[in-house]
Amino acid sequence: MSKIFTYIKPYRVAVGVAWALMLVELAVELLNPLFMAKIIDEGIVKEDLSVVMLWGGIMVGISLLAFIAGLSNSFLAAHTSQGFGFDVRKSLYDKIQSFSFATFNKIPASSLITRMTNDVKQVQNTIFMSLRIMLRAPLLVIGATIMALFVNAKLSLILLVVIPFLWVFLFWVLKKGWGLFQLVQENLDRVNNVVKENLAGMRLIRAFIRKDYEEKRFEHSNRQAKFRTTAALNFMEIIMPILMLVMNGVILVVLWYGSFEVSTGGAQVGEVVAIVTYVTRISSIFSVFSFIITSFSRARASANRIGEVLDTEVDLLEEEEVDAKHHVTRGLIEFKNVCFRYPNTKTTILHNVSFAVRPGETVSIMGATGAGKTSLFQLIPRLYDVTQGEILLDGENVKNITSDSLRKSIGYVPQQPLLFSGSIKENLLWGKEDATMEEVIKAAKDAQIDKTIETLPNQYDTLLGQKGINLSGGQKQRLSIARALIRQPKLLLLDDSTSALDLKTEAKLLKALKGYTCTTIIITQKVSTALESDKILLMEGGRLIAEGSHEELLVNSSLYQKIYQSQFGMEVDSHVKA
Repeated sequence: MSKIFTYIKPYRVAVGVAWALMLVELAVELLNPLFMAKIIDEGIVKEDLSVVMLWGGIMVGISLLAFIAGLSNSFLAAHTSQGFGFDVRKSLYDKIQSFSFATFNKIPASSLITRMTNDVKQVQNTIFMSLRIMLRAPLLVIGATIMALFVNAKLSLILLVVIPFLWVFLFWVLKKGWGLFQLVQENLDRVNNVVKENLAGMRLIRAFIRKDYEEKRFEHSNRQAKFRTTAALNFMEIIMPILMLVMNGVILVVLWYGSFEVSTGGAQVGEVVAIVTYVTRISSIFSVFSFIITSFSRARASANRIGEVLDTEVDLLEEEEVDAKHHVTRGLIEFKNVCFRYPNTKTTILHNVSFAVRPGETVSIMGATGAGKTSLFQLIPRLYDVTQGEILLDGENVKNITSDSLRKSIGYVPQQPLLFSGSIKENLLWGKEDATMEEVIKAAKDAQIDKTIETLPNQYDTLLGQKGINLSGGQKQRLSIARALIRQPKLLLLDDSTSALDLKTEAKLLKALKGYTCTTIIITQKVSTALESDKILLMEGGRLIAEGSHEELLVNSSLYQKIYQSQFGMEVDSHVKA
């Protein structure tokens, strides 16, 4: 939690000035009852108008000073809290960008969104209040107690008994409230997760008529959040009645004992009025303590959640001996006895996988769902790290190549194509920010998407919906491929990225890829795609069970024979003879 407050350091001058201005306001608030007592005892009681005018004028003057100090304090508090929120959100976003896929499995996206928005806002608001009223409140209680004792120690003695008791009570409430609001924020994560899943899968929900089920699921999460929040707020609401009961009792005691002291000459009327005013001020401040403690409890819970993200260690660290001079220039890739299992799991996904792909070769990887093909792909750009063995690019272990250099040399098209809100051109420029329009058009042509783009109203400036929702699956796949091609990669990874393409379009695409000087690895389920490859890798159960050309596997691999027969509906022997 302490780490997050280091983000206030750049604003320490503004914080110092804000607190100084707050102290000016506090001093005026504490002095006014004292001046009022003088007006009553030395002016009104003695009928001396000059005393009333003198002290009245002083009260007006310092009140004006307090007004100016309050405005300035509010400005500085807003500047500090908003700047703090901006800096923390930026750091959170930068930190999230460094996360590996394994870390994303630990902290889901819905929770990260809540932490970057709601949690930051909670802390931000608390910082504003701490500069405006939160620190002022306890100081006012302490200062008012001291001033009351200064005016008349006898009448104010009860405050020395009551105030410590109330501080202990408030500390207990604060500790209890922090745990309750921690649960509130966790429930808010769950609500956000349900909403996120529903928005992402709206088409599927409607297609399967799951509207009622999803409404019930959201209602359950929403009800849980409501229950937790209501329980926390109800608990915090017990503060107000207890504080008001105690402080009203103090006022009655002061009035009762004060009337006795005035009648016996032990106190003056102005002193009683001043002490009652101080007690009333303390009472009014205590009345907002429920709000302050609620805010602080939520901020503390939120700060801890933000701190969890900021303190998360980057698990894909560069090796100490990494030389920034290492670059991928040829595209030679080698797997040597690679084993892999996902973090925090015991199931091994890849078992001693070894193979080599020469620069410029096109290799297809085939196998049933769950064979480990996509997992193998994700190891190459170090989205995950191998558990055992090593992966070499141009003879260098990928761990010895800086992440930026490694990934800049790779064109990666994932299994599920992802496009971003913006124009078609902006999406293609993700592959290469400084690409010329000629490069953009060439990549689109090679990906067989140029003719489709030309039919759109604004062509390359046509805006896409979120995740490219206004495009078909095949169009999204081809745009994703164009985005990878535009960077002229040394290694092109296509994860089942032609599954939505017809045979004719796919054939044109594969032919265009041969014009690129890069090593190409394609995950595919289609023999027609594998036929265009220099080599085929056949995987089953996380193991590489066979490799070779189409003709070699057709003779030597029973699994490949079954795949061929299922897709072409003809006997292998007749194909071989032909």
